[in-house]
Amino acid sequence: MPLVDLASADADLRRRLTAAFERVLRSGHYVAGAEAARFEEALSARLGVPGAVGVASGTAAVALALRGAGVRPGDEVILPANTFFATLEAVLWCGAVPVLADVDPESAGIDPLAAEAAVTARTSALIAVHLYGIPADMDRLRAVAERHRLILVEDAAQAMGATWRGTSIGATADVAAHSFFPTKNLGALGEAGAVTTGDVTIAERVRALANHGQSTKNLHLEVGFNERIDELQAALLTVKLERLDLDLARRRRLAEAYAALIAGIAGVTTFSVPEPAEPAYHLFVIRVPARDAVLGALLRRGIGAAVHYPTPLHLQPACHFLGQPAGAFPAAEALASSVLSLPFFPTLSRQQLERTVSALAEAVSG
Repeated sequence: MPLVDLASADADLRRRLTAAFERVLRSGHYVAGAEAARFEEALSARLGVPGAVGVASGTAAVALALRGAGVRPGDEVILPANTFFATLEAVLWCGAVPVLADVDPESAGIDPLAAEAAVTARTSALIAVHLYGIPADMDRLRAVAERHRLILVEDAAQAMGATWRGTSIGATADVAAHSFFPTKNLGALGEAGAVTTGDVTIAERVRALANHGQSTKNLHLEVGFNERIDELQAALLTVKLERLDLDLARRRRLAEAYAALIAGIAGVTTFSVPEPAEPAYHLFVIRVPARDAVLGALLRRGIGAAVHYPTPLHLQPACHFLGQPAGAFPAAEALASSVLSLPFFPTLSRQQLERTVSALAEAVSG
């Protein structure tokens, strides 16, 4: 059983996706055209923000969100120690300095108290990562940002469709970055991403930065990037965006079923969701003792489990320059050693789910 089955998830859209592909092929226009504009308009309406800019990847989206909102070389940017490497990578792309903070072990989101303790006179931004599709505590993080006059950025790569107090994730901070990597809740058939914001000035700068810093053709106001969204991916995403709510409903039902069955397995715990949040459940992640042994046992039983993520940022070989030893972020390190992702995708059947839970119970007990 795979961790994710993209072929089955997209099977019912094959005809419409093929029609979108053929429409782009007939147009002869493959970058920065009508399809990108159509997708940006649909995404803007879906999230309830005036600014949406399609870009080439989720990693590019984080970097462009930071740069577009005003993060400068040498600025410090606070982010959680437990997230995918791309969040930190994007900070470095901006010439900024990543500063790590520990996480809340119950929700896996950045701990607002730890984030505030990391603020210095050089701090310009705070990144809230909505890990696994569970929103970070945006009320408390907004309060930290306001007290210290920081740019609040959402890394919403895993949280398309989640909400905080009824507001879409992607619209609860100054600027947000989204990933449309194929496995995401809204997945392209390749790489793509977007930046969303309620500030049209930020959106305009992001658009220019993604297009070599051009304000108009051949007029470059600053050095930018080549990170525009492809017309093909924009067309495909527009089709898939129309089905997002159906997929989200399926994900939430599966998460509820998993949680109910797993509740009877001693030692296995799930993450808590902050009360004002509606999660998107990009992944279904549990915590188990002897995680590596359990993972091995599941794989031997044909269950495609995985780990997101086994190594905190400060312990990555590429991040020795941070100077943070093992033990610096105990909650993040504890999660890294205990989290386990179970098979999870909208077309997962009840039979597959029950088989997974049965194998998990055997693996934990044996």
